[in-house]
Amino acid sequence: MTVKAGPVKTTKRALRRFLLETQMLLHPPEESPSSDEAMHRHVMDMIRKLECVQIDPVNAVRPNQHLTLAARIPGYRAETLNELLRGNEIFEYLANAACIIPMQDYAIFEPTRRRFRQHVQSGIDELGEIVGQVLEKLASEGPLPSKAFESDQKVHGYWDNVNAKTKATSHALNLLTDGAQIRIVGRQGNQRLFDLVERTVPAELLALADQISTADALEAMLHKYFRAYRVFEPSDARFGWQRLGAGERREAIDRHMKSGHVAQVEVEGLTKPYYILASDVGLLEGQTDADEIEPGQPVRFLPPLDNLLWSRKRLEDLFDFEYRWEIYTPAVKRKYGYYAMPILAGDRLIGRMDPRLDTKRSHLTVQLLQIEPEIQLTDGLHESVQTALESFARTHGAETVSIEKSTVI
Repeated sequence: MTVKAGPVKTTKRALRRFLLETQMLLHPPEESPSSDEAMHRHVMDMIRKLECVQIDPVNAVRPNQHLTLAARIPGYRAETLNELLRGNEIFEYLANAACIIPMQDYAIFEPTRRRFRQHVQSGIDELGEIVGQVLEKLASEGPLPSKAFESDQKVHGYWDNVNAKTKATSHALNLLTDGAQIRIVGRQGNQRLFDLVERTVPAELLALADQISTADALEAMLHKYFRAYRVFEPSDARFGWQRLGAGERREAIDRHMKSGHVAQVEVEGLTKPYYILASDVGLLEGQTDADEIEPGQPVRFLPPLDNLLWSRKRLEDLFDFEYRWEIYTPAVKRKYGYYAMPILAGDRLIGRMDPRLDTKRSHLTVQLLQIEPEIQLTDGLHESVQTALESFARTHGAETVSIEKSTVI
């Protein structure tokens, strides 16, 4: 019988530093990879460490997946993700949401794929011959973008309201992707490239997906969630990336505590505990008491769906920082902006930056640069923010930067 260990007692600051370290955001980043091959390896290694990176098409500067990786990898190249997709080293599917995931994890997502196949099957049946024609064209000519498929028929797609506006072949591609009969194998601008799963997923992983039991797959998925979040608690509705009720989430935590896999963390000043992997206790206990914003500490701009921001409750508890992505808020009611990106300095979230990239003019406009009122804006921090902003602009293709409005700087 495993004896249940007592909770680990810690502070908000120590736990947030631990979280930042495991999210590859605490220390200054390594030098930019010296070659395309080195960049390729570095990006793949980063995706493995993060477990997955969330995908989003909103392109105020670049899509979320590129901004997330660029915040951690100096000199990041967006083309690298396409290379990894084309090389079948990663795949896109649903984890925290639509995510980039290491191909080695393909099998454990089989229960998710099975659930979505059942969900989309009626839509596939309704499209009838169109689905067959799409699959035949991909088999003979793939990989192909959506525009390579011709259809005059309009149907109700995922985002249509009253009127049917979606091209039938485009809807077929979406349904087949969700049902994992085909997958995204690259991108050309905003165009996704599709190909058959059987041709682009290694045969041994397809075989493993057929053989793995549902229980083993779901348990492996839960462990992957723990490694991705690193600091977690059962109120998260996406807990384990499975459809678990509140009682099931609580039971999963208790079961993994009894097995010695998970440790409870009591945080000074918080009424409810958090949880970490038991193997991470030493790393948490080793956090130093350095100044919260040290001279020379990196300043980074995090996109709205960065891994660190997945739990808004965790942000408020550990960083005393309230964040809401205002993309769906009416413009007149926005406080910080449509694409406001939290600013991380050392181990503090110190404000927000709302950027727009004009690719034609190679110019980055910051519509609002906001610093939290309690942050002491020293000359060193001021310089670090300005330097980081210029670096951010260069990384994403801008030669010049302007700030329309700032609340402190």
